[in-house]
Amino acid sequence: MHNTLFVHASPHGKHALGYRLAQKILAEETARNSNVGLIERDLVAAPLSPLTHHYSSALLSHSIGDRVNAALSESEQLIRELEQSDRLLIALPMHNFSVPAALKLWIDHVVRINRTFIVSEGKQGLLHDRPTTVLVSAGGMLQGDNPQPDFLTPYLTLILNTIGIRDVHFVYLQGLVFGEAAIAKAWQQAQTTLIEAGVLTNDVSSI
Repeated sequence: MHNTLFVHASPHGKHALGYRLAQKILAEETARNSNVGLIERDLVAAPLSPLTHHYSSALLSHSIGDRVNAALSESEQLIRELEQSDRLLIALPMHNFSVPAALKLWIDHVVRINRTFIVSEGKQGLLHDRPTTVLVSAGGMLQGDNPQPDFLTPYLTLILNTIGIRDVHFVYLQGLVFGEAAIAKAWQQAQTTLIEAGVLTNDVSSI
């Protein structure tokens, strides 16, 4: 059994273009191999708890007890989802040139010293690498002439590298505020990119 962890963080939920494209990827993956499991984490419908001083204290604790375990339980569950997966699929919008708050909180839970990375000469990731596809939706243009600033791509790349995930590919659904024609073009271009990367094999479909 191979598992895909699907993490998504759009306030539009299942209506988000990135979510719909992710479903196309997952459907094709299942059609190719029925022995595929899915772990889904909707960071908007089921928001994570903010980190508290109990969490920070637990990270510094040298003992293991009920209080420490309770403080780290949500973080531990999210990390186990990563450990149980062979592939990672993330769909998210760009907010203010970077990741949305819901995904940032997920990052803060899973990037954990002595659990998903250690510090030796720099930071060394402890999770196994796996194919990772990141679907980024943006109102503006991220590629081509006069692209807007993009802090999301380098930041999320560094975060995933820190915990050991280096096989990361970004696909952009861009220019989504420019009307229906721009949305249709973004949808087709993203599918073409995924086909060229071997993630999708079917013909490009209309939105």
